[in-house]
Amino acid sequence: MSEDDEFQLLEKRLNQQKEKQMSNLPWVAQPYNLQEHKEAIEERRGSIEHEVRTANAKQVGGTHYKKMGVEPWDVIDTWPVEQRIGAYRAGALKYIMRMGSKDMSEQEIGKGIHYLEKLLEVLKERR
Repeated sequence: MSEDDEFQLLEKRLNQQKEKQMSNLPWVAQPYNLQEHKEAIEERRGSIEHEVRTANAKQVGGTHYKKMGVEPWDVIDTWPVEQRIGAYRAGALKYIMRMGSKDMSEQEIGKGIHYLEKLLEVLKERR
């Protein structure tokens, strides 16, 4: 066997070992589909944005409302849109005006912002 033949045989065996090792890696074993990857990212991004942007998904200053079966916002959201707007404006105003008199100022402002986020959701629905 010539040196070239030995080299080619060795190269072939190395390539076979490399392919075998690579086939055990899940991210290499399956063909990559860029479109599917983009769609999965967009789907997850939409889900995350909904979770992050929905004021109902969080609570500022405790968990007492989240522990309820029906939260006050769930009830308010059944009201006509004008009443909902008024309720969320009043809630924001309450927390901003009492800033520092009950809870820490940062927490009061956070609660006021939370009401403003909910108000913004209602106004966007209205469009």
